Amino acid sequence: MKYMLLIYENDDERVAMMDERMPHCAAYVETMKKAGIYLTGDRLRGATTATTVRVAGGKTQVIDGPYAEAKEQLGGYHIIDVPDLDTALAWAARCPSAARGSVEVRPIWPL
Repeated sequence: MKYMLLIYENDDERVAMMDERMPHCAAYVETMKKAGIYLTGDRLRGATTATTVRVAGGKTQVIDGPYAEAKEQLGGYHIIDVPDLDTALAWAARCPSAARGSVEVRPIWPL
C-alpha cells in the first residue's frame, strides 16, 4: 500500500538550516531506497513562496503565502510503498524531521 509521509517543521528554521540538515535527510532517503520502499519525494521551498487559491461564490481568490497561520508548515514529502500502516509509521518515526516537527502519515487513495 502506498503512503505519503508529509513533513511539517518550523519553516523559518527549516529553510535556514537546510544545508546542515540535508545529509541526514539524504541518508534517510537512501535507506528507504535500499529497503525498496521509496517511490518519490521532494523538499519544498519556504512557505513565503506559496500562493493559496480558493474559489468562493464562483469568485477566485489568490492569496500570497500559506493560508493557514501555523508555526509548522509543510516542508516536504515522501511517498513509500509498504505492506501496512504499522510499517509506514515505523518509517515515519525514522525520518529526521520527526524529531524537529511532525510527520503525518496518510494512505494514498488512487483515482
